[in-house]
Amino acid sequence: MQTRRRFIFAGSVFAAAAFAAFNQRRVLGATGKDGSTADESFEVVHPDDQWRRLLTPAQYNVLRHEGTERPYSSPLNDEHRSGTFACAGCQLDAFSSRTKFDSHTGWPSFWAPLDHAVATHEDLSFGVSRTEVHCRRCGGHLGHVFDDGPKPTGLRYCMNGLAMTFKPAAA
Repeated sequence: MQTRRRFIFAGSVFAAAAFAAFNQRRVLGATGKDGSTADESFEVVHPDDQWRRLLTPAQYNVLRHEGTERPYSSPLNDEHRSGTFACAGCQLDAFSSRTKFDSHTGWPSFWAPLDHAVATHEDLSFGVSRTEVHCRRCGGHLGHVFDDGPKPTGLRYCMNGLAMTFKPAAA
């Protein structure tokens, strides 16, 4: 019985520590009411209630609270036309269809963003170090970048489809 109590206590302590670390990351990395973070300012800013009106609830969760959509749920996985993928928060062009590839991960993936479209920072949520990708103009969370992509960059920008819109190239 004593071992079981210790196990439950240790699990509770671990869960509380993980929750605190996750919450701290959310508070420090999330956008404030003016749309900015503690260490960045953005060209496009809106109060939180305006972001809620501009975005769907699912887009709001991903873009403003660093949520993640379910894998294989985005129609953009199957988007193969020539065009541009833009931030759903501010419509800044972020990725060209020429850099899109099928990573078999369930999210739209690209091997490079457009110049001056995105910014990154270290994401320590969930106790793992990852590189978060956000829109450089509005700060919206787009996804993460990993170093297991194809040539020529070797990078995989694994983006949430909810965080983007697609603009077909002019015919």
